[in-house]
Amino acid sequence: MIATISTSNSVLILAIFLATAVEMVEALTIVVAVGHTRGWRSALEGVLVALTTLVALVAAFGPALLRIPINDLRIVVGSILLIFGLQWLRKAVLRSSGLKAKHDEDAIFASTVASLEHGEVSRRDTLAFVTSFKGVFLEGLEVVITVLTLGASAHKILLASWVAIGTVLLVAVVGVLVAKQLSSVPENAMKMTVGVLLVSYGTFWCGEGLGIHWTGSDAALPVLALVYLAGTWAIVAVAKQSRKNVAS
Repeated sequence: MIATISTSNSVLILAIFLATAVEMVEALTIVVAVGHTRGWRSALEGVLVALTTLVALVAAFGPALLRIPINDLRIVVGSILLIFGLQWLRKAVLRSSGLKAKHDEDAIFASTVASLEHGEVSRRDTLAFVTSFKGVFLEGLEVVITVLTLGASAHKILLASWVAIGTVLLVAVVGVLVAKQLSSVPENAMKMTVGVLLVSYGTFWCGEGLGIHWTGSDAALPVLALVYLAGTWAIVAVAKQSRKNVAS
């Protein structure tokens, strides 16, 4: 029983850590660009307001989710995770196979700087505040959805929230240390991993909600993840080969 719980917690922690890290690296890139271009005060104020809003969302909706009957909750949440996971996997597959350009933090940084270069910079810069707030809030909203759905279905919202908070702080510290966009982060690999984990969780909880008894209980999660990972890489290989055949 202890090993089963440990396996479940490990997969939950890994999924939330990677999902949060990916989104926060993107948010950090925007904030750093705003700070360098328009000034740090308004940029950091936007970050603070966005994070406060996101924490309020978790506090407001987290407890409410726990009052929904567990099987109904798992079906609903499992379906949401399948949709989110498949979207992440689709983008990761397209980028890995060369059918779509990989996410470029340098390009985002340059684009954000270019959009902010015009106009005078005041002591309280509305443009910097809004841009910073929007970047952190929109990226963070995906983290909130992940935390609420994963945490609620496992009845571990507190654990999920602490993992997300710790990851946000880690990314922030790294951002302060490097003081530039984190273009060296292997984001596409992380997105593929997150997609696999979300789809695995979605399949697992939809199954449980429908009355399926998984062999090994929570230990089935890593098996599902391996199956989906193998399937994803097979799709990438086929897509790459098809692309080569078309090019030749």
